[in-house]
Amino acid sequence: MFKNLVLATLAASSMAIELTPDTWDEATAGKSVFVKFFAPWCGHCKAMKPAWDSLMDEFADSASVLVADVDCIGSGKPLCDEMGVQGFPTVKFGDPSNLEAYKGARDLESLKTFTNELKPACNVGTLENCDDDQKAVVTALKEESEDALVGKIAIYDQTLAEIESTFKSEVQKLQETYQGLNSKKTTDIAELSKESNVGIVKSVLADKKKGKSEL
Repeated sequence: MFKNLVLATLAASSMAIELTPDTWDEATAGKSVFVKFFAPWCGHCKAMKPAWDSLMDEFADSASVLVADVDCIGSGKPLCDEMGVQGFPTVKFGDPSNLEAYKGARDLESLKTFTNELKPACNVGTLENCDDDQKAVVTALKEESEDALVGKIAIYDQTLAEIESTFKSEVQKLQETYQGLNSKKTTDIAELSKESNVGIVKSVLADKKKGKSEL
């Protein structure tokens, strides 16, 4: 029985897909991807591994969705650098050339539900997944020069950076406002307690109640 269990475990783990720069393009072509970027020593990665391995096994034969791993410490490190991975595990999904951060729950049922809703990406290599408007965009962009396309991406990156910067700045203002309000609250409460002598008032009240109970 133990031998069968070991064999079953090995069979399941053999279905796991670990991507590297050499296999990324071929493995992700024409598919919507769901990828976990991990480090072998990461505790959160180890905790997530059973659910993620089960997810990879379940979608191993999918023609439209690829669920895979990337080892950011091993051979997948260049991919992690390219994708801007800064913490582990980082989970991303969508078009292989434009992945988005996954921020949902990480239990198996939640991951399965999310994966089932993934649709193949629309890009120049998968026009069958594009609607008419998207096909028109692809056709128009094919007529533009490489420099023009690079410029469009640069504008997007710059605008995105500005959005992120504005968000961080506003959050910082909120934090400073909160700290100021919290400090004022502490000071106001301290002054109120001192001016009202509330501690003494409560002790006198308690003494009066005690005196009545002794009569």
